Amino acid sequence: MSKDSNEELGVITLYLDDDKELTCEIVAVYEAGGQDYIALLPEENDEYGEGEVLLYRYSEDEFEQPVLGYIETDEEQEIAADGFDEWLDKNEFDEIVGEDEI
Repeated sequence: MSKDSNEELGVITLYLDDDKELTCEIVAVYEAGGQDYIALLPEENDEYGEGEVLLYRYSEDEFEQPVLGYIETDEEQEIAADGFDEWLDKNEFDEIVGEDEI
């Protein structure tokens, strides 16, 4: 997956702890604070509101398959959110997600 680009990245399915599946559009893969992150836009459902973006650590395994990890601290969450805001500004996607929705 290429980072910091405007191309269509596709969708990914998350398997949640309660055995539910959540299909998300991949909005961006970007770098912030020396770490790669992925921004996901869940399909509309009861748990996530319209335009709510989920942020995860991002890496790829030896087969170039995505590996997602939890953001574990408030400080890291702020770094990831600020990096996503910068990505939105750089790519002029302010109309996709408002700042207050991250």
